[in-house]
Amino acid sequence: MALALLVLLAPLMICIAIVIRATSSGPALFRQQRTGLNGKVFQILKFRTMRVMEDGPLRAARRDDERVTPAGSILRRSSLDELPQLLNVLRGEMSLVGPRPHALAHDELFVSIAPEYPDRFQARPGLTGLAQISGFRGEIRTPECLSGRLEADLRYVRDWTPLLDLRILAVTAAIVWRDQKAY
Repeated sequence: MALALLVLLAPLMICIAIVIRATSSGPALFRQQRTGLNGKVFQILKFRTMRVMEDGPLRAARRDDERVTPAGSILRRSSLDELPQLLNVLRGEMSLVGPRPHALAHDELFVSIAPEYPDRFQARPGLTGLAQISGFRGEIRTPECLSGRLEADLRYVRDWTPLLDLRILAVTAAIVWRDQKAY
């Protein structure tokens, strides 16, 4: 499915890369270390949406973040910045559906808040997941938000079925265009 989507979306992805390169300096793709299945670290691919290329200290994007480029704002809101992760799916590092991977610095923080957090690494991380369709897309600002996202991720790991994946993909397609939590 990822290969079919890559072929289908290749013209759009090329256009996005050209816009990124034409409107800001730096590469079109952003790479960052993330934790995957069984705690294995991999390099996630995204279209670059910021003026900076940070892969270290904890600093999540916020609404009206000055680091986000004008094109990046559109890409983030529409989730088009995630399309290069289809390559991560092809490489076996991710799945179309699973717990969304966070930056390594976030993983360290979240483990200190919720000791059961590493249990989510029992599933391959995904482009979308149960947490995202359950209202936990976007920034994690409060312990309640982390708790809700983690609960959904662990429910996905525990209750996974192919039918659940199909349901998550269908709901994701329906909500991604109207969801205002991504920025």
